[in-house]
Amino acid sequence: MAADFHSKKYLCVFLIIFVLLFFSGPKTYAKTSGLTIDDDPSVPWKIVADSIEYDEKTDTYIASKKVVLKKGNKSLMADIVRFDRKNMTASATGHVIMNIGEDTLSGQKITINLKDGTGILYEGTIFVKKSHFYIKGEELKKTGKKEYKAYKARVTTCDGPSPDWEITGKNVSVNLEGYGTVMHGTFRIKGVPVFYTPFFLFPVNKDRKTGLLIPEIGQSDRKGLEYSQPFYWAINENSDATLYGHYMSKRGFKTGLEYRYVLDYTSKGAIMFDFLDDRKIDDGKGTSGKDWGYEDDRELRPNTDRYWLRLKADQALFRGVKSRLDLDIVSDQDYLKEFKGGFSGYDKTKTFYQKYFHRDIDDYTDPVRENSLNFNKIWSSASFNADFIWYDNVINRRWKDKDPTLHQLPFMTFNTSKQRIGGTPFYWNLDSEYSWFFRTDGPRNHRIDFYPRIYFPKKFKKYLFIEPSLGFRQTLWYADKTDETSISKDRFFHREIFDGKLDLFTRLGRTYELSPGGLKFPPWPEKIRHNIKPRIIYEYLPDVHQTEYPFSDSLDRIWKKNRITFALVNTFISKSKIKTDMNKNSTEPENYEYRQFCRFELRQSYDFNNYDFNEETLKFNIPDRSTPEGGKHFSTLYGRLDITPAGYFSVKSDFEWSHKYNRMKIGNLGMSIWDDRGDRLFSDYRYTRDISESIYSNFLLNITRNLSAYMEYERNLKDKEDIKAGIGFLYKSKCWSVKVNYMKERDDHSYGIMINLYGLGGIKAN
Repeated sequence: MAADFHSKKYLCVFLIIFVLLFFSGPKTYAKTSGLTIDDDPSVPWKIVADSIEYDEKTDTYIASKKVVLKKGNKSLMADIVRFDRKNMTASATGHVIMNIGEDTLSGQKITINLKDGTGILYEGTIFVKKSHFYIKGEELKKTGKKEYKAYKARVTTCDGPSPDWEITGKNVSVNLEGYGTVMHGTFRIKGVPVFYTPFFLFPVNKDRKTGLLIPEIGQSDRKGLEYSQPFYWAINENSDATLYGHYMSKRGFKTGLEYRYVLDYTSKGAIMFDFLDDRKIDDGKGTSGKDWGYEDDRELRPNTDRYWLRLKADQALFRGVKSRLDLDIVSDQDYLKEFKGGFSGYDKTKTFYQKYFHRDIDDYTDPVRENSLNFNKIWSSASFNADFIWYDNVINRRWKDKDPTLHQLPFMTFNTSKQRIGGTPFYWNLDSEYSWFFRTDGPRNHRIDFYPRIYFPKKFKKYLFIEPSLGFRQTLWYADKTDETSISKDRFFHREIFDGKLDLFTRLGRTYELSPGGLKFPPWPEKIRHNIKPRIIYEYLPDVHQTEYPFSDSLDRIWKKNRITFALVNTFISKSKIKTDMNKNSTEPENYEYRQFCRFELRQSYDFNNYDFNEETLKFNIPDRSTPEGGKHFSTLYGRLDITPAGYFSVKSDFEWSHKYNRMKIGNLGMSIWDDRGDRLFSDYRYTRDISESIYSNFLLNITRNLSAYMEYERNLKDKEDIKAGIGFLYKSKCWSVKVNYMKERDDHSYGIMINLYGLGGIKAN
């Protein structure tokens, strides 16, 4: 079990709560209030009781009837409190309640030895508020500073005299900063014994603690009976690790390791590694391909040694230089499909890296995995990046004789922002890069690209902005290894291209005052600002002969342009007063919230050139949204709409309309609805002509305060088949929860149940 709970230092406060060594005064006090015992003059104890007596012969103080002793956030309440100064012992009897911060001890009697801090709480209960943990017993012995032993004890996180669940045992040991153990324990539900265990370990501290985590149990046709057990290791304050043991009756035993560290805000890392000596292979013989391969993959998998190494690390270096390292090396093309789920599977890895490093990993179906090392530095007006990028082609590496995969070792850029040239009205910026394109088998070349640009922005009053600019691109290549089929014997190439651009736009807007007596839909804005930004962009690139140059990416083949682009952007911004608790007579200025709740964009390009696309041109060029359709002058019409009219509804949509075919080329529509209860509905439709059409939806409904249901559905509309469909229910009580679900995917059906006992963890079965 993982350590889930944390408590403060109980009962050690007894060492000071009864230190009344310097208490003196009459033998009897009636209706005493505010009597102070100065064991520590800076923080005195205060005793309130109906009666306080002192016995000189035994050097004992007795306080009775509504006794309250208090010091800071510690207090003791009882019917009678007795302190023996000679033997340094103290006891309290009758309705004993002790508060230490937010935690509470209660019982019929407490005795304590103030010399070593040991003592006994009779018929008592320890309640740890932070973890909502109860430990009850006939005798609770304090055997050390933070250690207890309980006799005939009960352990639970449920409230009330009849808890929903509890663990009972004859002997219980508890460390308030670690774990508790139960010998000969019985797990009970509503007092009814369910099962017996000779030994049980449970966490008491919520801080990171070394120990077993929640296991996962499953059954499937491909893996057989499964049991996965993680073990958490709290190494130190800056690092921890998780070790995984995953037993599969049909496949073998898979081991895994995750190591995480944090040095500071900018320096952290996480490395993960799994290994499996698989009993099953996909060698094409018999039914091995059907049983252990995948239908969407034509490549076999004859290997038994299977692994996945992934790493992401950020490190601050010197003088503002930062580095990033990303590794993603997998043994075979089927591994990530096989182990997409689970503790150390693809889904958990992807979510973890996105959350803590804000970087993605390649899709689980992609056999080409990106590995990179980056160095970067940012100045006020310039930036430098150096990337060493290696694309690990799993199929070529393991099954092919040659590997023509393209790598960049390195890819370096130095770019500047737009800045003024002295006191002139002209501005300039620079984009530059250097790459060495490396292939294990195939041509290799170096490339330098130097691209400065000069701008002459002009503003006419408040309405018209015009910015002509002129760019010059100088590109140099050196081929250190040519293709065997290459006709050209040259090794050095150069290219010079001038290009021109004219950017013309204006801004129009109007503010609308809204009546406070309008629609009562919070937050109702006081004003709405509508902005319109029409824009015209003209670009010219001459037609340059480039077929003899090396080709590695689209920069090696630059398309000609004689193109004009029209764009229209509408935005709507609301101004709402932020509610505060300030006094009405306060002179503080009122606060307002400005929110863009609607944005609508249209974009269309027209090129005076006519483009004819064939396989050869598409091989070297990737059309963008401004590129005309084949045989036409117009590009597709692009539109985008984002609406969030209120705090509970949003729509995001974009599309491309083809004039050539007079129909939609690309269309995406996403909608979200939610409320304050936590209910939510999300639906997403995606369409790409002749390629794909799908719909995805998920829905969460809180039926009652304790019961919620969720559904997930994805369908390939083009092929008329379901990708996944699932439903689940979650029931939450105050001290336990149960989650059941069913998921149907293309190659798998799974049922799951997760029972969680708050404070103890739980068990998951698929």
